[in-house]
Amino acid sequence: MIHVLAIITAKPGKREEILGHFRANMPAVHAEAGCIEYGPAVDAEGAGKIQTPFGPDTFVVIEKWESMDHLKAHGAAPHMAAYAAKTREMIESRVIHVLTPAG
Repeated sequence: MIHVLAIITAKPGKREEILGHFRANMPAVHAEAGCIEYGPAVDAEGAGKIQTPFGPDTFVVIEKWESMDHLKAHGAAPHMAAYAAKTREMIESRVIHVLTPAG
């Protein structure tokens, strides 16, 4: 299994607009072969001092894929290219961590 944490920081005030495009793209991603989990998350309220918040312009995409080949196919999917084209100018930065379970 492959885990992905994609940390997306929007340009100021653009997070919700990006998330709108993201949510519209989710059904196509969920239909991809090998997709186990794919969804956005934002800072939880009320976590207190244990939390290191990402802030109001950032969201994290939490993904799980059956294999690296499935993840690579996801990255090459036409709907992902269309999503990128719609959101590219709204994104300040993107950091992607591709992980495998530590056995």
